[in-house]
Amino acid sequence: MYAAILAGGSGTRLWPLSTKATPKQFLRLPGPRTMLQETVHRVGPLAPAEQTFVVTSGDYRAEVRAQLPELPAGNVLVEPAPRGTAAAIGLAAALIAARDPQAVMGVFSADHAIADVESFRAAVAFGERIAAQGYLVTLGITPTYPETGYGYIRYAAPIAHEGGIAAYAAEAFVEKPKHPTAEEYLRAGCYVWNAGIFVWRVDHILAEMRRYLPALADVLDEIGAVAATGSQDAIERMIAAVWPRLRDTVTIDYGIMERASGIAVIPTSVGWNDIGSWAQVATLFDTDELGNAVVGLDERHYCAVDTGDTLLFSTSGRVVATAGVEGLIIVDTGDKLLICSKEHVQKVKDVVAEMQKRGHG
Repeated sequence: MYAAILAGGSGTRLWPLSTKATPKQFLRLPGPRTMLQETVHRVGPLAPAEQTFVVTSGDYRAEVRAQLPELPAGNVLVEPAPRGTAAAIGLAAALIAARDPQAVMGVFSADHAIADVESFRAAVAFGERIAAQGYLVTLGITPTYPETGYGYIRYAAPIAHEGGIAAYAAEAFVEKPKHPTAEEYLRAGCYVWNAGIFVWRVDHILAEMRRYLPALADVLDEIGAVAATGSQDAIERMIAAVWPRLRDTVTIDYGIMERASGIAVIPTSVGWNDIGSWAQVATLFDTDELGNAVVGLDERHYCAVDTGDTLLFSTSGRVVATAGVEGLIIVDTGDKLLICSKEHVQKVKDVVAEMQKRGHG
């Protein structure tokens, strides 16, 4: 199998630790490897380094190369401008197809955390076998609570099962629901969170792009034609020449998955976390008896009085004290300090936008 890892995001929801210069995929959250390195390690037994591609922006090419020296230089793909996940995935598919027109590729985000790696690998390997039969496969996460921040996928008839893993026919992709609707989905038992993890044959996904996104397909055809015979420099020149013709930003869900047929869903329970907010980061760390997670400080540098359900994440080494607070996110990077309630963590991106208007990064 080939792997395409998407690593171009800016990670504004994890400001101030994640910034435009160093977005979250290049950070260590929470282990010894960065999230990008962890993603490559996770899929390594399924897709060797020479068959692993990373799609990123020009600003991050050097960092990707530095973090992943085992990847061939030509496997770091640079988008001249972000045009959504459909274009990023299509670029990787076109270059993989130039090597192997019927290859199966998996698509993974560089900023996801997976607790049960072995079960994840088993589900992806099963997905590879289903994709080889012609299906567009997506791994869905079995919901554990009525989350309103994710899209959902409804599934129906079984397609195949193997060793406790099953694939079902997708019926519908649904948008982020209101809380009562999310509760209904949880009770129904035939909905999964849409995690954006895909497995398919490159010729099949490129055919779907030809059907539903013809302007993108035209650009990918030209890139693929050069990739079949040209040098790495020639490929990059072609990408730079044709990419400006892509005017729209289109996600793979809206552009393809919500419209295509022959989609298979594999429900999984692998301890998935998309690290989309500081509240989700907090779940990665052990907590004390009051639900507090303290990261980067020892007891000499942190004093908590009447404090509960709070994340304190520090890289500054400064002494921090809290009293009479609950449900907070406190992030101290030395030159920047974030304090917000867990209830309003999604507003961090609004804070970043406002600070950028004021000339602060």
